[in-house]
Amino acid sequence: MNSINRRSVLLAGLGVAGAGALAACSSSSGSTPSLLSPSGSAVGAAEKKRPSTGKVRNVTLTAAPAMLDLGGGVMAKSWAFSGQTPGKEIRLSVGDTLAAELSNQLPNKTTTSIHWHGLALRSDMDGVPPVTQKAVRVGSNFTYRFLTDAPGTYFFHPHVGVQLDRGLYAPLIVEDSKEPLSYDDEWVVVLDDWVDGVTGTPDEVLAELRQGMGGMDMGDGSGSGHSGHDMGDMEGMDMGDGSASPSSSSSSGGMSMKFMLMGAESELLGGDAGDVKYPYHLVNGRVPADPDIYRGKPGKRVRLRIINAGGDTAYRVALGGHKLTITHTDGFPVEHQQVDALLIGMGERYDVLVTLEDGVFPLVALAEGKDASGMALVRTGSGSAPQASVRTKELNGRILSASQLQAADDVRLASKKADRVHRIELTGGMDKYNWAINGKAFDMDDPSANPLLVEEGQRVRLEFVNTTEMWHPMHLHGHTYQLASGGPRKDTAIVLPKKKLSVEFDADNPGQWMLHCHNAYHGEVGMMALVAYQA
Repeated sequence: MNSINRRSVLLAGLGVAGAGALAACSSSSGSTPSLLSPSGSAVGAAEKKRPSTGKVRNVTLTAAPAMLDLGGGVMAKSWAFSGQTPGKEIRLSVGDTLAAELSNQLPNKTTTSIHWHGLALRSDMDGVPPVTQKAVRVGSNFTYRFLTDAPGTYFFHPHVGVQLDRGLYAPLIVEDSKEPLSYDDEWVVVLDDWVDGVTGTPDEVLAELRQGMGGMDMGDGSGSGHSGHDMGDMEGMDMGDGSASPSSSSSSGGMSMKFMLMGAESELLGGDAGDVKYPYHLVNGRVPADPDIYRGKPGKRVRLRIINAGGDTAYRVALGGHKLTITHTDGFPVEHQQVDALLIGMGERYDVLVTLEDGVFPLVALAEGKDASGMALVRTGSGSAPQASVRTKELNGRILSASQLQAADDVRLASKKADRVHRIELTGGMDKYNWAINGKAFDMDDPSANPLLVEEGQRVRLEFVNTTEMWHPMHLHGHTYQLASGGPRKDTAIVLPKKKLSVEFDADNPGQWMLHCHNAYHGEVGMMALVAYQA
């Protein structure tokens, strides 16, 4: 997720050998051990072990400019798959092969890719230029073909630049032919924070954030974050409270403040809630003033598959007048827990069951710490719709963190001593906007430098140590780890500021895999690392 222009220049010189082969080579100094190629024989062998139904699902995904109707008269000039956001859901069964042809029709020589978020698939189909493939050039096509071996709620999006924060994403649902849950219907709920084509573009957001906070006094004396800062020194700035027009900007010391959000605080997130000021928060591509509506019948049991496709926002989600029974997170089952609301970070997914009451109820996605929200409606009977700004009492009810959930028995990892432990220090801050892992920004020009090495068959423990003033949703490609002490199986987990989180996974999917913060802007400036299997 490095800069588009920089990556385009790099990939233009890769030639026919392919980016994966380049990334698999040792460095010229010989200091880097030999790494498994993302398309090597070990990857093919692992693919053959996956269950197969023999069925192939063929889809075409055209990435192109689109004028998107977000509802309520809000139009956004963005990019999307086949002209809509979220893109059309892909649904298939465990053991089916997905053959998805990506057609790049984006403007201005913009390269792109598709990452299949949360899936344990073959490495060369993971969609991460230049590590697993060459980026797909404008006017070119690339077909992703892989077996789906685990049921669950997933989604897909680009892994180039900050394209994640445009409209290029869609749900991917892998059904279980032996589904153990009993319910009457499903509703897929996709959450997103929206700026593109309304107040600017994600690239303009990134350019402003890269300026950092400079020499501004954030009140904590460190200059490395903006948690707990004194807002009294910010007079005259647009603080994102709605007092300024969407297109306005202001400055302090010459620094633009059009997109940077100040003063977003959340107890659930341990302080600073986010960096970016979004004019809209969407549920299934709609603004709260003109919401998406689910129509059902009282007494019916519905499975909600909730996906956070946002770039910089965690959401606190509640359905007015209802309890939520959490059944899965990131595709994997957990011991059921009933809650009033749930917190979902970027890249996370939660499945919940609800038994519908009679009436009209708001599904509220509160932008955590940002004093804004998205909303959809559940309508099972007569009644008027609530105000777009509604805040249901459930939002302040019982909320569990992922660490309080337990993996279901059939997916819990067997107890085993870790064969390899990696300390993952999350470093950087707002002062220089220098987010990184272990103090080093990931280098797309040399992606195989300083890899986190693993060997096939090992139990690997990652010790996340957040030294920063901000939370980070840490996502591991190609694997599902388990939170310590029998916690849930996840591929994306929130690491709170100044806290530690220990996770473990079995190295059973050979290749090269990214580990990164799923805040689109943190990952883009360098909070990424390569987890690589040794040859």
